[in-house]
Amino acid sequence: MNGIIVLIILCEVGFWVFIAAGLIARYVFKLPKVGIILLGATPLIDLTLLAATGFDLARGATATNAHAIAAIYIGVSLAYGKSMIRWADQRFAYYITKQGEKPKKFYGKEHARKEAKSWLQHLLAYIIGAGLLLAVTYWINDPVRTEALTSVLRIWSIILGIDFIISFSYTLFPKKEKHTSS
Repeated sequence: MNGIIVLIILCEVGFWVFIAAGLIARYVFKLPKVGIILLGATPLIDLTLLAATGFDLARGATATNAHAIAAIYIGVSLAYGKSMIRWADQRFAYYITKQGEKPKKFYGKEHARKEAKSWLQHLLAYIIGAGLLLAVTYWINDPVRTEALTSVLRIWSIILGIDFIISFSYTLFPKKEKHTSS
């Protein structure tokens, strides 16, 4: 297995381990400062991945889909990181420690706003990830070595467009609450 793929997997696992450890420290062990430190350390994982990917390419490796996925991972982590931590924090507090409010489900205009905000986060992730992909493509300056990066960027552009259509469709066709009959 490619070393970058292994590193991406380890970074993803590490991201969730730091989140879990931070939530456990915060709620189970009643150590909120330790929890904040652990939760705040998640960007270090992104820096590790960025450095390793850059080093691999600098030593002459031909960019692969794994290198492109590393850029996507970094973009997604930076754009969604805070909201993913908030999502995990809310669910951990409610379902595990029986504290806090039950996570709310959204319908109608609230759901449409949530979907639009999520698409804007996707756009931010895309801007960061695409920026990294384009920067590396420019830096390497060899279309043969960077073909995988531009290919993944094209696919991601299509996915971003599809996500736009789906996310903003809720403005025209609001999600309705399902009513259960007893």
